[in-house]
Amino acid sequence: MRIVLVQPNAGAIRAADAMTPLALGVLSAQTPAGHQVTLVDERVEPVPARLEADLVGITTQTYTARRAYQLADGFRRRGLRVVMGGHHASLLPDEAAAHADAVVIGDAEGVWPRVVSDAGAGRLRPRYQAATPPALQGVRIDRSLFEGKGYLRWPLVQFGRGCRHACDFCSIHALHGSGYRHRPVDETVAELAALPGRSAFFVDDNLFADPVAALALLAALPAAGKRWGAQLSIDALADESTVDLLAAAGCGAVLLGLESFDPESLREMHKSWNRTGPSYGQCIARLRARGIMVYGTFVFGYDHDGPEAIEEALAFALAQRLFVANFNPLTPTPGTPLYQRLRAEGRLLGDPWWLDPGFRYGSAQFVPARMTAVQLAEGVYRARRRFYGWRSIAWRALDRQANTRSLGSTALYLGANLVSRREIRRKQGRTLGG
Repeated sequence: MRIVLVQPNAGAIRAADAMTPLALGVLSAQTPAGHQVTLVDERVEPVPARLEADLVGITTQTYTARRAYQLADGFRRRGLRVVMGGHHASLLPDEAAAHADAVVIGDAEGVWPRVVSDAGAGRLRPRYQAATPPALQGVRIDRSLFEGKGYLRWPLVQFGRGCRHACDFCSIHALHGSGYRHRPVDETVAELAALPGRSAFFVDDNLFADPVAALALLAALPAAGKRWGAQLSIDALADESTVDLLAAAGCGAVLLGLESFDPESLREMHKSWNRTGPSYGQCIARLRARGIMVYGTFVFGYDHDGPEAIEEALAFALAQRLFVANFNPLTPTPGTPLYQRLRAEGRLLGDPWWLDPGFRYGSAQFVPARMTAVQLAEGVYRARRRFYGWRSIAWRALDRQANTRSLGSTALYLGANLVSRREIRRKQGRTLGG
């Protein structure tokens, strides 16, 4: 069969910051021999007007759901069979099923070969789901699928899935439950070492979801000889020896979910542990002293947040000379306690907002308590523009400890900031879908 895997775009413009869709590389590697697999990533290339395929697999995230359904409906009108999976389809399989011949719920490892077999025999089932979450031993990725697509040069690798924390706004627990699974350390290090170039990024939601496993990984990573980045929870930095291990293992950048400075907002988002150890400033200083750049993320819109919360976060991000930063309006994603609560309180706007043709990227999807939805959206957009203004970029470049400590880090710093500056202005106010 001719199998085409499709990564939809959230909007109508091409992305300059697209990274490789790792899950589709896993599907390609899981496809039984004898089938032809190709990738169409709408973020970097157009979807052919006359797609030639015997089976189309579409991955969905909440922000790409509307476009995924548009594409799926068009394919099916032309007689193509469509299988839909991914984060959003797993959380809302009934919604996805209205646009697909079959829906894969949860991880596709162990399920995808059966999907392909059933499709070849003309007997696709409506739903596919593994009886238990598959083990991650022996996971392979067909990276030939990504060649010539114009992705960012940092290749991606994954160690584990799941997180021990249960933040109010995060859907990881809805998707993976309270458990955590990780790949064997030796397999992960071998894959990292084999990647092209000198750098890579771990896509794990929290590299320290299992601290014991994370420390074992750090001990083995020097053998890979790579400079890498990862997302981790700030509690991992409470012990300064862990920061030493990060640096020795080749860590060059970390993403920290700082979220808020307000204890009540942190309590509401079930993230009070963010402030139980060293201060944000102390953690950042520990990282920068070892040449590790810091990407900080903040979220606004909890019931104790007013417009001043956005200004406080922006001032902190500038004073700390963060490598990059993301200022986000609180997003009620399906499957989260946040979404259920706001829905029960009648505070959602355009529910389901991800399918609302009137939704605009960057707008608020709910009614905040201490500011209007417009104030929230405009405050976040203003913070983004100020952080990525020319004066801010020049000011933060003066950080010779981390941001511009070498030619490589300087190139990464400038590239990331210039792309972010451009994408903020291009995406703001865009509708979702084609």
